Amino acid sequence: MFAIIKKELKSYLLSPVGYVFIGLFLLIFSIFFYINIYQYQSVNFENLFYNGSTILTFIVPVLTMRMFSEERKTGTEQLLITSPRSITAIVLGKFFAAAIVMAITELFTLMYFAILSYFGKPSIMVAITTLIGFFLLSLAYIAFGMFASSITENQIVASVLTIGVFMAMWFLPYINEIFGLFSLIDKFENFSYGIISISEIITFVSFTLMFILFTIIVLQRRKSIK
Repeated sequence: MFAIIKKELKSYLLSPVGYVFIGLFLLIFSIFFYINIYQYQSVNFENLFYNGSTILTFIVPVLTMRMFSEERKTGTEQLLITSPRSITAIVLGKFFAAAIVMAITELFTLMYFAILSYFGKPSIMVAITTLIGFFLLSLAYIAFGMFASSITENQIVASVLTIGVFMAMWFLPYINEIFGLFSLIDKFENFSYGIISISEIITFVSFTLMFILFTIIVLQRRKSIK
């Protein structure tokens, strides 16, 4: 698995993909930061992440759309799934590599906390809680994006599918409250208030594990057919 993680990290950091992801995230996040500071005169670090959680809907596919679809399109998937490494190790390796890129991106956001600390006194504990919740939300999004990439050989289709599902989970609660159960962004809200809820942690972890498992099943079935 560690060999897969190393290989995937190289593919992110030795190509524009990782830098485009980090750059897009920080660019959009900076816009929210500017609005938060200068328009609303707020020094709440957590507010940035609650607003910024919408960013993930549109940029997570940058990380995930090529995970398996590119392998399938170029024909290297056959070499991958028939290698001595298990399907589980391959899927987890790709997942953890994307998670590491996300963690690096989140570390960069600490510079906003430093700036806010100059203007005021943002709560450190609330900031930590917010970062934990945001990372859990990111992992859930990465897991679904990876699954979407595993079911198609077209990166654009994988990207559109990922964004479409994320937007549905985002907007459906406005149609009917029952859909709030499926809104990951709503589950993140308590973290931005400094509240760690076990039920919401379980939701994020369960969602993440479920789509990792679905991805493993898809690849395992494809391996058995071939």
